Amino acid sequence: MPAERLRTAYRTARAALLAERVPEGHWVGELSTSALSTATAVMALHLVNPFTHRELIDAGRKWLAEHQNADGGWGDTVKSFSNISTTMLCRAAFKLAGEKEYPETVQRVEEYLSRNAGALPTARAAAIRARYGKDHTFSVPILMTCAVAKLVPWDEVPRLPFELACLPQSWYRFAKLPVVSYALPALIAIGQCIHHHRRSQNPIRNTVRRLARGLSLKVLRRIQPTSGGYLEATPLTSFVVMALSSIRRRRAAAEQQVIDEGVRFLVASVRPDGSWPIDTNLATWVTTLSVNALATAGDLEALDTKEQILAWLLKQQYKERHPYTGADPGGWAWTDLPGGVPDCDDTPGALIALAHLDPKSDPQAVLSGLRWVLRLQNGDGGAPTFCRGWGTLPFDRSGADLTAHSVRSLASWYRVWGAGPPPIEHLRHRLKDLEFPLSGLFWDVARRNPRFVRYLKKQQRSDGSWLPLWFGNQHAPDDINPVYGTARVLAAYRDLELKDAPECRRGIEFLLSVQNADGGWGGAKGCPSSVEETALAVEVLLDLADGDAVQKGVAWLAEAVESDRFRDASPIGFYFAKLWYFEKLYPIIFTVAALGRAVKITSPAPAAESA
Repeated sequence: MPAERLRTAYRTARAALLAERVPEGHWVGELSTSALSTATAVMALHLVNPFTHRELIDAGRKWLAEHQNADGGWGDTVKSFSNISTTMLCRAAFKLAGEKEYPETVQRVEEYLSRNAGALPTARAAAIRARYGKDHTFSVPILMTCAVAKLVPWDEVPRLPFELACLPQSWYRFAKLPVVSYALPALIAIGQCIHHHRRSQNPIRNTVRRLARGLSLKVLRRIQPTSGGYLEATPLTSFVVMALSSIRRRRAAAEQQVIDEGVRFLVASVRPDGSWPIDTNLATWVTTLSVNALATAGDLEALDTKEQILAWLLKQQYKERHPYTGADPGGWAWTDLPGGVPDCDDTPGALIALAHLDPKSDPQAVLSGLRWVLRLQNGDGGAPTFCRGWGTLPFDRSGADLTAHSVRSLASWYRVWGAGPPPIEHLRHRLKDLEFPLSGLFWDVARRNPRFVRYLKKQQRSDGSWLPLWFGNQHAPDDINPVYGTARVLAAYRDLELKDAPECRRGIEFLLSVQNADGGWGGAKGCPSSVEETALAVEVLLDLADGDAVQKGVAWLAEAVESDRFRDASPIGFYFAKLWYFEKLYPIIFTVAALGRAVKITSPAPAAESA
C-alpha cells in the first residue's frame, strides 16, 4: 500500500489516542455499561432502602427495559448476545424492584427463559449451574439473587463455606475454596446469606458457622477498600450488599459498615443514563498499553507527558502487602483506585512501560516488580493472575497470555541491564533476597532454564494456537479467542528471539490460516473481523512473517481508520467468569501499535519523523 496512506492512517490513530489522555497526562479509558451490573445495583439499593434510592432504582429499571435484546434476553454489554445468567438477574431485578410498569419487558424475558432454560424454576437454576460448572464464583451469587427475588427455591443454591475466611490468609490456597481467590467477599457475604435462609441439617456445622459469623464479617470489613467497592466492581459489591441486606437481624457494626460503604460506592458510580459499568476503570492497564503501543511504533517522542506518566506509574506500585489477596509488595493493579488488586498482567505491562519510558527508572521499584512476577510463578511453570498455587478454577490457574506477558517483562529489563546486576550497589550484599532471584531471572531469559517457555510449549494446542485466560470472543465456539492468545504468546517468542522455534512457527501458521477473506481477523476461524484482533495479529506478524497476508491486514486497519471504524470496540474482555466487557481504548491502542509498527518497518526514518 502507498507509504503516505499508511503514515496518514497512523497519524490519525495516534492523534486519537493522544487526545484520550486526562489532564494529568495518562489514560483512564471507559469501560462498557453492563446490564448485569445495572440489575445487581438496582436490587442492592432496593434491598437497602427502596424509598431513599427510588430515583436510581427507577432509572436503572428504565435503562434495562430500553436495552433488552430483540430475543427478550440481555447480554453482559449492549453489544453482547443474550445469556441465561444476565437475563435471570435482569428478571430478578424487575421481580424485586417492581415489574408492573413493564409488562411487555417481563413477558418477553419470560419467553426467552422458557425457550432457553425451561419454564420451571428448578430447570432455570440447573441452566445457571451448568454454565459455570464446578466454579461457584458466579453461579452461587446469581442463584442467591434469584432466591432472594423468589424466582428459585433456596435449596437450589449451593452453600458456601464462609467460615473458611476465618483461617489465616496464607492458608486459603490449601483450603480448596469453591470460589476463585478474588471472590473472598462473595464467599463471606453470600455464604452467610445462604446459611441464614437455608440452615444445614448438621448441628456441628451450624454451630461452627454461628461462631464464625462475627469474625468473618470483620474480615469482610477489613478487606473493603476506602472507595467501598470491592475490586472497584459493581457486581461484586452489589452481591455483597444484597446478601447482607437480605438478612433481617440486628447488625454488628462491621456488617453495617460494609453495607453503608458499599451503597456509597454504588451511588457514586452510577452513570448519567441510569446504568452502571462493569468496573470503574482500567486506568493503569490502558496507560501501560498506550505507552507500549507508542514504543512499538518507535514513536515515544510523540508522548509529551512521559515524565508525568512515569511519576504516576511509579506511584501506582504497591509498597505493602495487599490486605485483599495477601500479595507481596511490588505489583501493579489495573486501576489507580483503592479497589485494585496487583496481578500478573498489569505488573508485567507496567514493567515493560517503565523500561520504555526511562531505562534508568527507579531500580528498586523495578527489582521489586521483577521479584513479584518471579515469585508468583506456579509449580507448572506458568503465571497465574493474583495468587500462586490456588488451584485449577478458571481464573486462578496459570494462563498462557499471562505467562507470555511475564516473559516479556523479564526480557525487557534483561536487555536494559544485560547479564550484570542493576545499578544499586548496596543491594548486592542481599544475596538471599535479591541476587538469587535475579540470577534466576537472567537464567530464564537467557533460555538456559526456561520454565516459562516450557510451560508455553505445553499449552500450545494441536492447531498451533494458544488460548488466553481473560479474553474471549462471543462468535467463537465455547467463547474462546485463540487469535488473541496466540498473538500475545508469539510476542514473547519474538522478544526472546525464538522466532525459529517449532512452536513459534506453528503459531504463525495458525494466525495466517484463520485470516478472513477481507484481510482482517476475528477471535477464531470464521469469526467476523474486529479492529482489536486484526491489530494484534498484524502487529506480531509484521516481525515474524512476510507476504501478502500481513499487508492485507495492514490495509484492513488503514481502511478502518479512514472510515473511523477503528474506534468500534468489541466485547472481547472477560471480567470474572464469562462476564463480558469492552473497553473504549482497546481498538485505538492496538491500531496505533500495529500501524506504527508497519510505518517503522517500512520507512527508513523513525516513526515520529515519518509521521
